[in-house]
Amino acid sequence: MTTSHPRIPLAGVIGSPIAHSRSPALHGYWLRRYGIAGFYIPMDVAQADLRDVLHCLPKQGFVGLNVTIPHKETVLAIADVVTDRAALIGAANTLLFRKDGRIQADNTDGAGFVANLRQHAPHWQPASGPAAVLGAGGAARAVVAALIEVGVPEIRIANRTRPRAEALRNDFGAKVVVHDWVQASNMIEGAATVVNTTALGMTGKPDFRLPLDALSPAALVTDLVYTPLKTQFLIEAEARGCHVVDGLGMLLHQAAPGFERWFGHRPEVDEATRRAVLGA
Repeated sequence: MTTSHPRIPLAGVIGSPIAHSRSPALHGYWLRRYGIAGFYIPMDVAQADLRDVLHCLPKQGFVGLNVTIPHKETVLAIADVVTDRAALIGAANTLLFRKDGRIQADNTDGAGFVANLRQHAPHWQPASGPAAVLGAGGAARAVVAALIEVGVPEIRIANRTRPRAEALRNDFGAKVVVHDWVQASNMIEGAATVVNTTALGMTGKPDFRLPLDALSPAALVTDLVYTPLKTQFLIEAEARGCHVVDGLGMLLHQAAPGFERWFGHRPEVDEATRRAVLGA
């Protein structure tokens, strides 16, 4: 008599390129830590192949995926079910292959962003004043949606191309105030929360040159870039007396809901998790 074994759950991350992703190290660490029989695999998938790949993977035992550049917007058109927040943000970072055969797209970036701030700046009061957000790409959209949800009264946005920032105001409403990129250093005056969502300052990218003269020492300053872990932007903000939070925690926290859905265990985001990902 043969005994049937349950299928080993598989998950992964799709993007192109994908070799730089820290997600396999993170999920691999959690799978080992909790003794879960499962695997998490990086997959470099071209845009032209995305639809075919997404429909094949569930047949091979995949329960879900993380999605990164350049597929975060495209997957919304392929998914059968899109959560309200993924639709509002216009991008998905987490897919669930449901038992009924449908693909569900969600976005956990905003929740990960807020969870990171609450963990590393427990004193943070979102409603205490305006937020200044630099950049207007997909990450900025997730951040703006999350900031509105937690009660930030006004969100000032500057982007190198102004129309992208205007599009954010059109989608998110009157709380969003658009500033010219050249005026970005002025818009941080009086801001209680300051967020860099651009890739400026990342290893291999141009420096982030923003005069911080108007920055209040009481502001919370965070950078979504986590390579290097402490960017020049954060070093300068810290020198002005600000509480700073690096971007690694957002990566860790946005990953936790997907891991829980796929593998059935809510992982802990703690210092050991950070060390495991940094050491990868």
